[in-house]
Amino acid sequence: MKIGAQLYTVHRSTKTLEGLSEALKKIADIGYTTVQVSGTCAYEADWLKAELDKNGLSCVLTHIKPQEILDDPVQVCRNHDIFDCKHIGIGAMPRKEGNSGIDDECYDTFVKNFLPVAKIFRQEGHKLFYHNHQIEFARSANGMLYFDRMLEDFSPELLGITYDTYWAQIGGVEPSEYLKKLVGRVECIHLKDLAIVEKEQRMAPVGQGNLNFEKILKVAESVGVEYLLVEQDNCYDKDPFDCLKESYQYLTSFGLQ
Repeated sequence: MKIGAQLYTVHRSTKTLEGLSEALKKIADIGYTTVQVSGTCAYEADWLKAELDKNGLSCVLTHIKPQEILDDPVQVCRNHDIFDCKHIGIGAMPRKEGNSGIDDECYDTFVKNFLPVAKIFRQEGHKLFYHNHQIEFARSANGMLYFDRMLEDFSPELLGITYDTYWAQIGGVEPSEYLKKLVGRVECIHLKDLAIVEKEQRMAPVGQGNLNFEKILKVAESVGVEYLLVEQDNCYDKDPFDCLKESYQYLTSFGLQ
């Protein structure tokens, strides 16, 4: 398994191409060789390839706006071919404005729209990836978790899961146990910790909270995880690059690179 950095962690530094370029350099300087491109300014595929090559980085996953994917899935694949990224992700299930959760109508629309996309991606040599939050662990009208329904409606060949350990915990499951369900479709996972600071629930660098990462890493290896992508949506008063470095140092202590 390889350690990677999710660029959303440093999204405040990537609002311009200059900022994105500098962020990639800083991440490479920490020791990361792999990134997920998400939450950045717009970029041309050729520009991104040059920046990745310059810093000795590979992009193994992106998050693309769902509507952009629906508008032209083949062109999205072509763009990803330029910087050699096979995994194309969305950060959340599209929902109606003002709807913070998932209902059956929202879920059914997602399947109707993205099952054909997943098939196109596969034909083009790519794979659609879905990133969970806690809302996928709600129960639908038939009593099943929306997450479980997704695993039934999309085969492992058509849909990968960018499994987020933090949000799984918030969703009410034991992260390593639910991870076992995702064998064959969980090439990439997000690692961030959950800490309690002055009675407040917070995201934390990996290894600085309460998630059992020794167990998570063992299960991750057993189910075929290839990339451990460090993500910390909120770093509070700390420098996000320092948080990425602390997570990197913790993970390398297990002999990972």
